[in-house]
Amino acid sequence: MTDYATLLNHNGLKATFQRTAILEHIEQHGHMSIDAIYEEVVKLYPSLSLATVYKNIILMVENSVLVEVPITGKKSKYELTKSDHIHLVCTECGEVEDKPHNSNADDIFNSMTQQENFSLSKQQINLYGVCVHCSNKMAS
Repeated sequence: MTDYATLLNHNGLKATFQRTAILEHIEQHGHMSIDAIYEEVVKLYPSLSLATVYKNIILMVENSVLVEVPITGKKSKYELTKSDHIHLVCTECGEVEDKPHNSNADDIFNSMTQQENFSLSKQQINLYGVCVHCSNKMAS
């Protein structure tokens, strides 16, 4: 289990109960929309507002604690910042699946950035398509 207080402090944020609760739920589920996060944390803290959840999510994204995963036509999902990996994003149901980062992709990005004299600081690879569950539903 992650030490959320250390994670937040290391990224320049105070470890509040709101932030800790948000991080716990995101870590349990992997990728969550703000609405889903709110539905979970309000069960523990009924006085917590949706605006507070939004504010804290944005702040944690800005401070590299969380990563936003945009989903075309749907609300973004959020995950804890972790080592580079690839997202398979279903455009039908919005599910996000993590896949290990491929060293061949690193070679392509390094070559591309060197040619452009571009200094790459971080990357997020999102591949959009239809997951196997939605494909099966569409086929039947």
